[in-house]
Amino acid sequence: MRKKLVVGNWKMNGSRAMVVELLTDLKARAPWPSDVAICPPMAYLGQVQAELTGSSIAWGAQDVSAHNGQGAYTGEVSATMLTDLGATYAIVGHSERRTYHAENDQLVAAKAKAALAQGVVPIVCVGETRAEREAGHTDAVVQRQLAAAIRSMGARIGEVVVAYEPVWAIGTGLTATPEQAQAVHARLRQQLLAATPAAAQMRILYGGSVKADNASQLFAQPDIDGGLIGGAALKADDFDAICRA
Repeated sequence: MRKKLVVGNWKMNGSRAMVVELLTDLKARAPWPSDVAICPPMAYLGQVQAELTGSSIAWGAQDVSAHNGQGAYTGEVSATMLTDLGATYAIVGHSERRTYHAENDQLVAAKAKAALAQGVVPIVCVGETRAEREAGHTDAVVQRQLAAAIRSMGARIGEVVVAYEPVWAIGTGLTATPEQAQAVHARLRQQLLAATPAAAQMRILYGGSVKADNASQLFAQPDIDGGLIGGAALKADDFDAICRA
């Protein structure tokens, strides 16, 4: 049975004081039935490492460069650097990166491959916009996005985490019903199984206005293996409830 994974994506939120306060609270509530990780803004990753080392909570980055090692890539942070900071995960292809930074499927796949090469587990995000869903294009969009990662990594795709995050449900208060989310997750798993038998044990997360009051229903679905949590990850009570769901 796949163990659930809950990842808190803080997005561009936080301060040094907030890191101490929130993580102190969460450490006091740990451990949970699920695996748990925190992805803070890059500026606080070192502080998060210091706060969480020795705890049951993992940490990761909200993005990673497609370029590894060191070099003339101003503003970029490589997977080698993330490894140096003890990061377990790196989110790649979040819808906000695709929208605001024009990241395409090929760049997302390259970032995932670069992370995995350094032992950082990429959380590969896929998802459709509201217009794409209403036009009946959900499957075509998410399968195209995932196919780029599969082509890039081949059989090693079985080592990544996938997150389905319908763009129309991120920060809007709208949430896919458990049945809607499960249907997409099931089709993604079938696509992954065609690439590697390891897909049976891969974790596919749901992201999109997950809250304490809907997490249990979402996580009860057979192909939903946890959540990529945004706003609720900034509140200890809400995040704790989701981790226990």
